Amino acid sequence: MTDDLLLMLRPLLAAEAAAEASACHAEPADLEQAVWLRLLERLAAAGPPPDPQRWLRRAVRAEARRVRRTTRREWPYDGEPAGGGHDPEGLALAAARGRALRAAVRRLPGRCPRLLGALLSPRDLTYREIAGELGISQGSLGPERSRCLGCLRRLLTPEVAAR
Repeated sequence: MTDDLLLMLRPLLAAEAAAEASACHAEPADLEQAVWLRLLERLAAAGPPPDPQRWLRRAVRAEARRVRRTTRREWPYDGEPAGGGHDPEGLALAAARGRALRAAVRRLPGRCPRLLGALLSPRDLTYREIAGELGISQGSLGPERSRCLGCLRRLLTPEVAAR
């Protein structure tokens, strides 16, 4: 009985959800999923409804009303959440980005890993300190940095595009 009921209601549910979705700014598939869940809960608790088509239409409309009420109460963020990125998720994402960047820097050729590692250092070194640490002239640091950043950009482009 249940399989026949589900097969019989599938086209009606798709049509009803598509009709109600635009009015409540929801995806039809989301409405369908919520109504299927309601129906399965109903089947487990009280068995099939006496008039399945009527029940389904009412369930779709009730779900659309619920979505409208929810969206009226939601306010989109205009930027970062109030935590300013200091929440656990923000910290974890920042740490993952930092690890990925440092791994890419290590794969660079020549003096680039040392140069960019010094630029990324938490010690916040000046150009004079970096030049002394690497044993190169301070005047060549800018052009070398530009070449290294170009290499890093080319290295990271396929990785960023893959995501």
